[in-house]
Amino acid sequence: MSRLATDGELTVSLLAAELGVSEVTIRGDLRGLEQQGMLVRTRGGARPTTIKHILQRQGVNTDAKERIAAAAASLVGDDDTIMIEAGTTTALIVRHLAGRRGVQIVTNSTLVFNNARLNPALIIILTGGVFRRDTESLVGPLAERAIADFNTRIAFLGTDGFSPERGLTTRFVEGGQVATVMRDRAEQTWLVADSSKFGQAGFVSFLPLDGITGIITDSGLPPEAAEELQEHTQLRVV
Repeated sequence: MSRLATDGELTVSLLAAELGVSEVTIRGDLRGLEQQGMLVRTRGGARPTTIKHILQRQGVNTDAKERIAAAAASLVGDDDTIMIEAGTTTALIVRHLAGRRGVQIVTNSTLVFNNARLNPALIIILTGGVFRRDTESLVGPLAERAIADFNTRIAFLGTDGFSPERGLTTRFVEGGQVATVMRDRAEQTWLVADSSKFGQAGFVSFLPLDGITGIITDSGLPPEAAEELQEHTQLRVV
């Protein structure tokens, strides 16, 4: 997938030659990935389902993001109710819900939808709204009104950067508004973000650290940063 993000489109013959397998095998693999919503097959090859920089962001700090997503998923039980906001780390949470039954998920993320739609044990509620291709999200008044109709136990939020001074930040006003409504409609709110986001700041601050239940991040977070964050909210380092 990282190669697809870089090149934009790849041919079956090229992949077969580089990987040392048959074209039949490659076509089968591409068919499976298409069914998961991860790419679109073309005549003789495949192209990304989403714009280039979204796929590139998904390929950054992947090990840390998977650990964070698994830790977030461990908070979810059978017949639970959760909200998942758009983001590359939040989108991975549903992959770690295998074995859970009857989990109801409200999300504005098409990446979450792609990752969850093949699991019949999950009940997915996709908000309406204006589609932002650069974040694979649904935003705006329609999305906010839809979210406001639900009451869930947990909301999982993403961010473009966080710090004690600026709280949770994002590049887009609309994304911050959606995240704030999710926080308001959930009993608990957890930020899931890899440690590279600490100290970074997006254009808009939308929630203070003491306005959420806690943060799930990875062990790349400096010890002094961890101490500082724990003065404001719970912290889980994985």
